[in-house]
Amino acid sequence: MNPSIDILLVEDDPGDVRLALAVFERLQLAERCVVVNDGEEAIDFLRSSGRFSQRTPGLPRLVLLDLKMPRMNGFDLLERMKTDAALKLIPVVALTSSREERDVDRAYDLGVNGYVVKGIDFKDYQATLRALATYWGDINERPPGFVERRRVAVIRSVRTVERRAAAAILNPWLWPLCRC
Repeated sequence: MNPSIDILLVEDDPGDVRLALAVFERLQLAERCVVVNDGEEAIDFLRSSGRFSQRTPGLPRLVLLDLKMPRMNGFDLLERMKTDAALKLIPVVALTSSREERDVDRAYDLGVNGYVVKGIDFKDYQATLRALATYWGDINERPPGFVERRRVAVIRSVRTVERRAAAAILNPWLWPLCRC
């Protein structure tokens, strides 16, 4: 297994997994993404236990988390991560189909770093995942104490890099929403 994992996708729907992996393949991130199907598998991965006991230790740059899953749901996983000193600084973005206000409120109360509703249109979904992967993997600085490694170049064209720099200069807070 690749020792450097950028994205841990916690998703139980096989269709959503296929879509996300198709996007990550286009972004050249598929080999740096691990998919687990519920919160219990995610905890095992993050703690290098269970079926992941032989993996090279290290934490992902980002956890994309579905909230509605069997066994341990996304809310329970989020709560466990944010109360665990070794895991609490990992950025977690809820990537869910729920637009319910109580779900949004609960996720933020538990410490989620972002809440994104899955798009139905593939192009919108691709743009959303591209923005998330670029922001959390290439632009955002990791918290103190995390081992930094070579950043993944998600988008390689000079034109895109120029647009990214212009967007960051104009308003760095709007960059995650930019569809480059």
